[in-house]
Amino acid sequence: MQKSASNTVKFNLDPNSPPELTQAQQAELAALRRKADEAIDYSDLPELGDDFWQAAKRVSTHKQQITLRLDADVLEFFKATGSRYQSRINAVLKAYVHAQQ
Repeated sequence: MQKSASNTVKFNLDPNSPPELTQAQQAELAALRRKADEAIDYSDLPELGDDFWQAAKRVSTHKQQITLRLDADVLEFFKATGSRYQSRINAVLKAYVHAQQ
């Protein structure tokens, strides 16, 4: 975790090393896995009315194919993480762009 100048605590979750769950959390997840979808109570979720959908904005995820030269060790690292390594490279670059803004 890191604090910004405004004392806002930022937490970045690394999907490759998630935090350990407590025994209570593990038990709760196990109970949910056993439950049928029809048995899950969604009554506390509000309905999304027309006003929500009127204000919704479509996010473009158009990707552009390019040729990019990477250092061999960088490419090897991402390939070792499994399939969709190009999507992970894109996510890292996107996080960098957002951090610079």
